Amino acid sequence: MHGMRIGIDIGGTHSDGVLIGGQRLLAAAKARTHHDDLLASINLLLKHLLAGQDASLVQCINLSTTLTTNAIITGRVAKVAVLVSAGPGISAHNYQIGDQFHHVAGSLNHVGFETAAVEPDELAVVRDECQAAGISHFAVVGKFSPRNPEHELQIADSLKDAAGAGGVVCCGHQLSGQLNFGRRINSTYFNAAVWEIARNFAGALKESLHTFGLGHAEVNILKADGGTLPLARSLDAPVQSILSGPAASVMGILATMPVKEDVVLLDIGGTTTDIALFAGGQPLLEREGIAIAGRPTLVRALRVSSIGIGGDSCLHVDANGAVRCGPERLGPCMAAGGDAPALMDAFNALGQASFGDVAASKAGITALAQEKNMEPEALAQTALQAAASAIDTAVQDLIEQVNSKPVYTIHEILEERRITPRQLVLIGGPAAVFQPLLQEKTGMETLCPDLASVTNAIGAALCRSTGALVLHADTARGKLYAPTLNVDKRIARNFTLEDAVSEAKNLLYSDMTAAGVQLEEADLQVTQADSFNMIEGGYNTGKNIRVQVQVKPAVLGQAEAQPSLAVAFAE
Repeated sequence: MHGMRIGIDIGGTHSDGVLIGGQRLLAAAKARTHHDDLLASINLLLKHLLAGQDASLVQCINLSTTLTTNAIITGRVAKVAVLVSAGPGISAHNYQIGDQFHHVAGSLNHVGFETAAVEPDELAVVRDECQAAGISHFAVVGKFSPRNPEHELQIADSLKDAAGAGGVVCCGHQLSGQLNFGRRINSTYFNAAVWEIARNFAGALKESLHTFGLGHAEVNILKADGGTLPLARSLDAPVQSILSGPAASVMGILATMPVKEDVVLLDIGGTTTDIALFAGGQPLLEREGIAIAGRPTLVRALRVSSIGIGGDSCLHVDANGAVRCGPERLGPCMAAGGDAPALMDAFNALGQASFGDVAASKAGITALAQEKNMEPEALAQTALQAAASAIDTAVQDLIEQVNSKPVYTIHEILEERRITPRQLVLIGGPAAVFQPLLQEKTGMETLCPDLASVTNAIGAALCRSTGALVLHADTARGKLYAPTLNVDKRIARNFTLEDAVSEAKNLLYSDMTAAGVQLEEADLQVTQADSFNMIEGGYNTGKNIRVQVQVKPAVLGQAEAQPSLAVAFAE
């Protein structure tokens, strides 16, 4: 926490940035997000944040970006060929993703023994077909590769020439040590799909930082689990940065206000509202991983739900006079120069806000009301109630979903623990305007922290680096694997669960240290430690051991805002 840190969060409508010295907030700014040129938004923020500051004192820049998320949503990703080796059982084609999906020979059993070899001639045919289709990005996944990555490595080696200098071969075992085959296929596919985009962006970002005198600074990318990953490492696993924006909002709450109870967080933007829950002050984690484009993955993430309600959400009136808000956004609200009335215009028309061009808001609401034979005030009121009802329903649905299963937080599993929030925390640009409306609708105490409009950026700035590792040990074979680190070593037959836990901690600690992350031993958390006897022919032949350890997501401290600090809007 010595020196200065910059946090930037690229949102759907606006991008936010903060400059923090120690724990004091020194500057804050917002800019419109230019989705076709995210670097332009970043440069605008840096220009404002560094005005009058010594850039050489900035030690760290943490960035939460929509780059990979938007690329997948819009389909602007590389074509990927998927090669899977599965062996007997459920057909691998049940997990098919993409146009080039190849089930190739080669299989391992559940403990990693080879039951069928990889066939080089078959791989050569697949490689030639992919090259003819102009594909240079590959995802390679074996069913039990976390137990033995040899087949994935053989397949990947056969594809190196086809990938060439501008392509990539991504292996599933390098992204996750979890055994869920379908999720690992999806994770690897998306990682290969956004690999080139992330690499090009990183190169442009480095050049831009040099022009601001920030070439010396450590640069990290925020991950979906609320931690950061050094930029250089993020290039091998860009899928980890998907949905990092919601993670920034959750960590922003931890960095700006003490949370000790069950709390609902609403991050209200121009396009969407993200909803997160805290159990006893701890953010919730997705148990296995988030879904991307409807596909379940192994990407670790904080649990967040989104609804298409924001300040720029369009207003609609049907033939029966029913008013709907969102989910689409057709541009900014009329108060900000848009062409169609949106939710923020309704607040302006009722005198509950004074954002931008209030006269434009009133004119737009009045015109829509006349067209639909309604009173302008009634239209605006109904629109606000429709938005509040939609948000309240989404909150209650999320609470019900979470309470139907064990609660997984960033620290522990809370068995038989029901979440009963009585407090609502609002952040985001329109947060203060929504506060009285949502307090009345939900019946919860509703808080809006200082500088709520840049809380995401504060969270990004103060996140620490996280990591996770899964270790598999088979004492019968005398083998130990930590697949994401490419660790494959011999162990003795008397290797124990305690030995495995110690080894996993040491490996993760060493890996994080090599990335420049300073940790205490208490920062390492064992989330799973299991040992099973392996029986063959009626005899115990050894133990199958599995250990998972992580660095818990956390913030480095509480940001202290100066009373006179204002958020600048960067044009």
